Amino acid sequence: MRARNAAATREAILNSALEAFTRAGYDGVGVREIAQAAGVTAMLVNRYFGSKEGLFAEVVDAAMTDRTVLTSDPETLAADIAAALVQRTAPGAERLDPFLLMLRSAPNPRAAEILRAGIERHVEKHLTDVLPAGRGTEGPALALAVIAGFWVMRTLIGSTELNRADEAVVRKKLEKVFAVLLAE
Repeated sequence: MRARNAAATREAILNSALEAFTRAGYDGVGVREIAQAAGVTAMLVNRYFGSKEGLFAEVVDAAMTDRTVLTSDPETLAADIAAALVQRTAPGAERLDPFLLMLRSAPNPRAAEILRAGIERHVEKHLTDVLPAGRGTEGPALALAVIAGFWVMRTLIGSTELNRADEAVVRKKLEKVFAVLLAE
């Protein structure tokens, strides 16, 4: 009989769920499909995560914890975000799973609530914690809206102007926008 490895099983389920939710969104995939891809039963998925909703919440937490665009130095934050955003959205760049997960799952109202909570808990909080006290919370929320909008326009819509523009120019302009949004 093969020994069980709960941590490896949990990780396999989370990886399968991240791939499935990113590809098809919350409404486009079921627990059975996720379980099959992870090599387990749907009953085991529910034992580990309670429900599809519980699994989705853990996938969102895992996806939003990774820092793909944000950094931690308040002195260079605007420049770092602009540079990472331009690099990560360049034609041919690796896709950003958290954005696809968000975009494809947001039409479901409960999934949108889970996404909002995950973004606020991991991403907005990170920005708020990095910035000096007293700068408020609307700046980080606005910066995230610009990041999401730029990502959608450059990668999904494929804006001709954003994709053919000089990346150094785009980076500098974005840096100015982020500097204003993250200022006092």
